[in-house]
Amino acid sequence: MHAPVEGVTHRRVLAIALPMTLAHLTTPLLGIVNAAVVGRLGDAALLGGVALAAVIFDMLFWVFGFLRMGTVGLVAQAIGRNDEVERRAVLLRAFIIAAGAGLAMVALQVPILMVALKLAGGSADVNAAVADYFHVRIFAAPFSLANYAILGWLTGQGYTGRALALQAGMNALNMALSAILVLWAGYGVAGAGLAALVGEVLGAVVGVVLCAQLVGFSFSVPRKDLLDRARLLQTVMLNGDILIRTAALMFAFFFFAAQGARAGDTTLAANSLLQNMGLLAVFFLDGFATAVEQICGSAVGARRRADFVRGIRLGLLWGAGCALAACMLYLAIGPMIIDFMTTSVDVRLVAREYLIYAALLPVAGVGAFVFDGVFIGALWSRDMRNMMLLAVCLYVVAWWLLLPLGNHGLWLALVLLFFARGLFLLLRLPGLMRRTFEPAP
Repeated sequence: MHAPVEGVTHRRVLAIALPMTLAHLTTPLLGIVNAAVVGRLGDAALLGGVALAAVIFDMLFWVFGFLRMGTVGLVAQAIGRNDEVERRAVLLRAFIIAAGAGLAMVALQVPILMVALKLAGGSADVNAAVADYFHVRIFAAPFSLANYAILGWLTGQGYTGRALALQAGMNALNMALSAILVLWAGYGVAGAGLAALVGEVLGAVVGVVLCAQLVGFSFSVPRKDLLDRARLLQTVMLNGDILIRTAALMFAFFFFAAQGARAGDTTLAANSLLQNMGLLAVFFLDGFATAVEQICGSAVGARRRADFVRGIRLGLLWGAGCALAACMLYLAIGPMIIDFMTTSVDVRLVAREYLIYAALLPVAGVGAFVFDGVFIGALWSRDMRNMMLLAVCLYVVAWWLLLPLGNHGLWLALVLLFFARGLFLLLRLPGLMRRTFEPAP
């Protein structure tokens, strides 16, 4: 049995968006707690090692973010069609991908770590700490990816309260175990890795139980439906498109950081600080993107055009409201936030100079994030992928044309990237809606 589908209302949008926003925010909180725990050991190399290892795992797992995003759209459409078999099959297919990819990471852990350390260029002591953490936590890979699938499957059906409870509970357990294993049991950096492993494993177990309750403790799906060629191809194409889109976005952020580094250490530090401020505001936009993804996916499955359009309008309305609030907040107290985040006078001065761009990022990105949710929910992933690639090309060209403006030009190009993504998706929307909702002649 799945969550009852209600009309597209403000309450429904917020009921999905707010829990997902809180769930997303527990992840950076976990990083802060782990850093504080390891920082108590008094060794900078250990703290640096845990921070670097966390970045490595973020990059590894972020690549497979399609297991969450794609699953939301697929199960939402199955719900809209009242297709109970496909509802279960979506989760099982996601589990198969998670298991295969996770086990591959475990098997290839030595070369993965070697390449990561080579690219990072840390000291010998930092690399040793990374290895201690990495070779413990890597065994959580299949469970971490399964948790992505579970989170997407629950969210796609509107069970965001359960998704929040699962995510928050898993991260809270990780935090508590990290403190116990690192500080009390004396396991050091390896203890932080073990805490993450235990948290992910138990999270997956509890998640499977929650999912089992929703399907009457029976995941039975006929083999012909589970391995249906058309459905498998749809899943592969959807996930592949989301993967390419994510890789393009990662390239854009890496390019931004690289150009900032060429401008000097002070500019690099200021850009990084401001970019983190902008992306923090984006966490809230991502919650509304998830809400729109679920609502629009269900509407496409049920062929309810009016619900689809209203879902977009409410998503844009709430997203724009949050983005404007974040913008005004940063303009009002941004200098105080900068002073809190760094004690360097030089970095503070440079960050203040470019603060306006960090404030504009969430406003420029409203369309990008909301329409990402629309396109994933509607399974228009190919168009989403193509519009992202087009926007990134525009971003690089804009940066080149704005080179005379220095770091101002770099920031303007990034703001343009966020705005262009939303604009390009908006321009594709009418034609895709006609193709999806209007009957063929």
